[in-house]
Order: sequence, then C-alpha cells, then structure tokens
Amino acid sequence: MVPPAEPPVVGVLALQGDVAEHLLALEQAGPLRKRVAAGMPVFGSCAGMIMLAGRLADPASGQETLGAIDMTVRRNAFGRQVDSFETDLAIAGLDGGPYRGVFIRAPWAEQVGEDAEALAAEPRTGKIVAVRQGPALATAFHPELTGDWRIHELFVNIVRQES
Repeated sequence: MVPPAEPPVVGVLALQGDVAEHLLALEQAGPLRKRVAAGMPVFGSCAGMIMLAGRLADPASGQETLGAIDMTVRRNAFGRQVDSFETDLAIAGLDGGPYRGVFIRAPWAEQVGEDAEALAAEPRTGKIVAVRQGPALATAFHPELTGDWRIHELFVNIVRQES
C-alpha cells in the first residue's frame, strides 16, 4: 500500500495598506522577488493580484510589483468599497459549476500576455478576473470569503505539480 502524499507546505502573505512600506520590509527581510522569479508557486487575491502583476495601469506613487504574471492590472477597477458585489463566475479548469466571486474594491486585468492564461471574466463587464501563469495564480475576487475551497484546491495542486 502506498502511503498518502504529504500535504505541501504553503505560506500565507497578507498585505493591507502601506504597500510600499511592506515591500521595503520584504526586500530587506529576504529574496521574495528572486524566489518568485525562480518559480516558487504564489497565489494572490485582490491586492495580491496587483502585487503579482507585471505592469500596473495606474500605479500608486512608487508602487512596485513582483512581476510573476505577464498582465496589466488596474487597481480598484470595479469602484470603491460601496461598489462591492458578488457574482457567479465560470472558471476554466474548475469543475463543479459556477464559482461565487466576492469583489471588494477589486482590480481587473486589462491585458494578459501570451504566456499567461485568463481563467475567468466578470460576466457583466467581460473584464479578466482570474489569471494563471505557470506556478502563479491571481484572482481579483476573495475566494477565502465563500466557503468554496475549489480555488485553494487548484493552488494546492499547482504547488504539488511544482514540487
């Protein structure tokens, strides 16, 4: 009998506000950008999508990104906090029917490079809200707020493939 595979080790990095200060602290604390460039699996949701972008359409003053995904992202593209909403999404490669996306001051991807794959678009606007490039996954919505763990399972499978 083959023993079950060990679950992969996954770290969680949460950034909220003071993005430039967080980036400075991370650069001083270790080689995050180098590890991502070397193929470390990463998953970013909402502001994390912004952090994983190769380019920003509207960067805050001095804002930098990790450049993990060849895409151009617009911050707060769906509007302000009061414009938050939920909608069902069809996500490529995700079985089990529609996925409920929770959008809170969410970004969107305006362009996706040929090495990246757009996985989902918001149905009302047609704007790209989920993207994958190799071991990097980004969503404009908050999958942690739904109780539907399929996006997280997708990422864990990406981690397993890369180990």
